[in-house]
Amino acid sequence: MSRDVRCLDFVAGARDARGLAVIIDVFRAFSVACYATDAGAARIHPVAEIAEALELKQAHPDWVAIGERHGRRLPGFDLGNSPTEIRAADLAGRTIVHTTHAGTQGLRAAVGAAEVITGSLVNAAAICRYIVNGGFEQVSLVRMGQNAQERCAEDDLCAELIEARLAGRAFDDRGVADRLRSAPAAQKFFDPEADWAPETDFALCVALDRFDFVLRLDGRDQALPWLTRIET
Repeated sequence: MSRDVRCLDFVAGARDARGLAVIIDVFRAFSVACYATDAGAARIHPVAEIAEALELKQAHPDWVAIGERHGRRLPGFDLGNSPTEIRAADLAGRTIVHTTHAGTQGLRAAVGAAEVITGSLVNAAAICRYIVNGGFEQVSLVRMGQNAQERCAEDDLCAELIEARLAGRAFDDRGVADRLRSAPAAQKFFDPEADWAPETDFALCVALDRFDFVLRLDGRDQALPWLTRIET
């Protein structure tokens, strides 16, 4: 079938997204969301604003607040935006409220899309299957970039990979980790002073096709939408 695939960028790109919007944030928001889901989290609520996340945490003390700005954990939050922290936490059956500098902003901004899902390397194959099996004729790949302001190698590569697979083009995915190891946004993972970005985060974020599910933003007409796990 003929499929219209567009690549867009940042919050403005999310607003312009149509058809199925794939909001891409590899380092680290939507890798985190996948690992939290895999760990048994009951529900994830992505929110744009710090104040909203803190209000929800205050109203629901049993919820787990995950958040960052400029990569660092926010005051008053239970966990940072780190898959390493996620895997060490007991999230089974827990509800999460999640806010990040880029990824969750894009999710909430994609109001013109028919459907919205998260995008990351760890479930890239599942995303492609979802698109093909769902018969989506229009796909918007939204690269959220560094702080939703600058293009970044990891989100660009993820979009390139998905686009190539959908088109049936050859793509050498064996060197993904090596290609991204020198990316500017990856350097924090190898900086001993950046204790908020452990080195293990890098390996977890570039674990290509690790998960066989997508995360779809549901309840978009409600005040507090959530991510739904859909096996592909």
